[in-house]
Amino acid sequence: MSAPVAGGTRLDAALAAARAMLAAAGVEEAALDARLLAQAATGLGHADLIARPETALDAAQAARLSAFLARRAAGEPVTRILGRRAFWSFELEVTPDVLDPRADTETLIEAALDLMGSRRDERLRIVDFGVGSGAILAALLTEFPRAAGVGVDLSDKAAAVAARNLARLGLGDRAQIVVGGWDAPLTGRFDLVASNPPYIVSSEIAGLAREVANHDPRLALDGGADGLDAYRALARRAAALIAPGGFVLFEVGRGQAPTVTDLLAAAGLATGPARRDVAGIERVVCGFPAISTALSADGSNLLGAGRKTD
Repeated sequence: MSAPVAGGTRLDAALAAARAMLAAAGVEEAALDARLLAQAATGLGHADLIARPETALDAAQAARLSAFLARRAAGEPVTRILGRRAFWSFELEVTPDVLDPRADTETLIEAALDLMGSRRDERLRIVDFGVGSGAILAALLTEFPRAAGVGVDLSDKAAAVAARNLARLGLGDRAQIVVGGWDAPLTGRFDLVASNPPYIVSSEIAGLAREVANHDPRLALDGGADGLDAYRALARRAAALIAPGGFVLFEVGRGQAPTVTDLLAAAGLATGPARRDVAGIERVVCGFPAISTALSADGSNLLGAGRKTD
């Protein structure tokens, strides 16, 4: 197949060709992806693409854009092509070794702020299991400026990506990255135990969107035969690690919130209501020490809305 964009092509014509190519390949957000790839290929901003439609691409820019478009048409996400992803209030490096952070995961950060916003100036201790790119830990350390955090990941390559992201965001001096599993040795108690663990049923991974199935690491997706393997281990671990007055927050997949809440309760934690994402899906489950009186940001008692263990 010949290159979709040749040197000398005007910006507006290049964008039109890019949109058409991606739409023909079944890319849902063809226009947005075409623009983002054009910006990356040319070094121009969004405003430049609008204000200077007559600008001609040189040969190198056209070749880069054509290569990017071929990869996107084959199912590679824009974030993988560009090696970066916007998350919360910053941008992260993403590599093939880490899960591509999604906007749904920001629901966990919102829940943490609702539950613990009044403690922003405290020297909190945070642990993020399955730290991946460092998205959750970086967002929490950004919002809790005196907190210190530990990120745990089984993949040494993922751990390296997290360390780079935290350092680049100026958070490296408050973060420690540990290579290990759910049972990684940790010292002391934590005010917040967070995780977005693998939760896809093993047999369903092949049927996921190609952007996920072919480009996210299986280690970050595969939750076992019922998708709950990680939660069984993490519920027990979180109950042993959480400090009085602290919270456990786990991201979950569609339909998993009731079962994961039950796992937290079985581990001896009290539980609050699950938090829904922007699509209305129960996305984050909450647990806390049963002896605590957990208050939301508005001062209401979570125990009244959730369940308390005996």
